[in-house]
Amino acid sequence: MMAPTSADSDAYSGKSAETRHLKPGELSTGTTIMAIKFDKGVVLCADSRVSTGAYVANRASDKIAQLHDHIWCCRSGSAADTQALTDYVRHFLAQLAVETGRLPEVKVAAHLMRRLCYENKDNLMAGVIVGGWDPVSGGSVFNIPLGGACIPMPFAIGGSGSTFIYGLVDSEFKENMTKEEALALCTKAVSHAMARDGSSGGVIRTCVATAEGNEREMIPGNKLPYGPAGW
Repeated sequence: MMAPTSADSDAYSGKSAETRHLKPGELSTGTTIMAIKFDKGVVLCADSRVSTGAYVANRASDKIAQLHDHIWCCRSGSAADTQALTDYVRHFLAQLAVETGRLPEVKVAAHLMRRLCYENKDNLMAGVIVGGWDPVSGGSVFNIPLGGACIPMPFAIGGSGSTFIYGLVDSEFKENMTKEEALALCTKAVSHAMARDGSSGGVIRTCVATAEGNEREMIPGNKLPYGPAGW
């Protein structure tokens, strides 16, 4: 094994394992997003911290964007990129609904997002979870990671905080959860990620999308289900 050179040491000087791979001028981003399909719809959940390297640019942002009446997406990566993507998809879905005279399907929204992400993958940094309810498929969740894949899943997690909670979600998720169970798992998992990931934090925002409509809630930072030791 070759010993590290002085050049290597200088490159790593003052940098954490999360930031040492970044190119000159590139800033690290971070978030925790999650969605779970339950028996009558979908629960989406996200933290609210927007970070620019070590600086928290916004501590109470809204990372859950509405694409259509019952279709939502959780955004991670570059805030500017994902805001532009959601604007495009929202516009295309509104056009589609007018032309067809019916509600668009969640999978249509997901594939629109996938196409935009894939065809511009060299210029975008965007990881998105699309979820919602439609009359054809009911509740649906699609994970669209960096690069533009599109994967239907019973649940999806993303962002820098997701690495801390894969085991927790794998152990506690079950098929055909009720709304209350899905909401409790989402808030528990995201609060655990916020406690461990320095790039996730702030408040937890949730959205429940069903045939009856949408329910949005916010859990403040001092009311989270889990916090660091000593809280």
